[in-house]
Amino acid sequence: QVPLVESGGGLVQPGGSLRLSCAASGSISSINTMAWYRQAPGKQRELVAVIASGGSTNYAGSVKGRFTISRDNAKKTVYLQMSSLKPEDTAVYYCYMTVRLSLLVSPDIYWGQGTQVTVSS
Repeated sequence: QVPLVESGGGLVQPGGSLRLSCAASGSISSINTMAWYRQAPGKQRELVAVIASGGSTNYAGSVKGRFTISRDNAKKTVYLQMSSLKPEDTAVYYCYMTVRLSLLVSPDIYWGQGTQVTVSS
């Protein structure tokens, strides 16, 4: 079991910025894919950004150019830097990681607990 602990959410005005963090704990052999999802009220959870182990990234069209995903393997942490925030970015944000506990097993999927981001005047 690998708990993922998120932080950095909160209330921000339109045009502002927030930086989300998600750190894995416990004994881990490797982390493959890291990603951020979000879920707004009444909507399905959607992929926001993803970063592979080699550093390649992909973004949802609605956030491209405004959000940046990054990772620090030594800290077992994924970040989401959010700039030029809009009210439509309001959602609960969830981090996601595929984690191998050892080289002898296949990777498992882990989710963070979610952190609320509210963009409002």
